[in-house]
Order: sequence, then structure tokens, then C-alpha cells
Amino acid sequence: MPPTVPGRGGPAALKRPGIAGKTVMKTGAKRHRSIIKDCIRGITKPAIRRMARRGGVKRISAGIYDEARVALKMFLTTVIGDVVKYTEYRNAKTVTTNDVIFALRRIGRPIYGFDPDTHNPSKKMKGVTSAADDTDDD
Repeated sequence: MPPTVPGRGGPAALKRPGIAGKTVMKTGAKRHRSIIKDCIRGITKPAIRRMARRGGVKRISAGIYDEARVALKMFLTTVIGDVVKYTEYRNAKTVTTNDVIFALRRIGRPIYGFDPDTHNPSKKMKGVTSAADDTDDD
């Protein structure tokens, strides 16, 4: 029998016949429990300040930040609920732009420029010139 080289650990030491890269389900108690936190807290104070500045607000009271988060969460809950209903009605798993547009239109906050009804292809994009614009008529 040839002498064996001592194993140094690592992935090669864990190879067992019949596993073939699949993870083995462990039984027993979990060591860590995931803490569920309110994701709306991810809308930070500076982000709310930037939105208020864009709206023309000069001074912001301290209580506004929580109120803005509550209002945003209610709005998103309504819109995303409607978007999911449109997606499920189509028997689809992917949310499309039209689902969002229809949901926003349903709650009375339409957004223009994304759907075929309001798309205007004759508008020029900034910085894009056509060959017809480059010709000189002297």
C-alpha cells in the first residue's frame, strides 16, 4: 500500500462518493435567526430631504420623515397590489411596463411616455441628430 499524503483540508477533503456537488441538508437548530426589519426605513432622511428640495421645500420639520415613509408605503402598497393583479390576470410571472402603467392609471396617477397611447416618436432625443439635419442647403 503506497503512503498517503496527509490532507490539508479544503474542498478536496470534503469529497464523498455519491454527493456530486449537492449540498446536504443539515438537521438541528439554526444558529442565527434572521431579524425582520421594516424595509421602509431604507428610505433615509437625506433621500426624503432631496425629494423635498426638488419640490421646493426650504425647511423640514423632524416629524415629516416618518410621515413621508408612511405615505410612501401606502402608495407603493396600492400600486404594487394592482400591478400584481394585472400580472396574475395575464397568467404571467414577469411584471411588464404596461402592468405598472395600467395600475398607475387606475389609481388616477397616469404616467406618460411609456405606453403606445402616449408615445410620440416624432420627438427628438437630446444629442441625437439625423442625416437630414446635417445637410447644408447653401
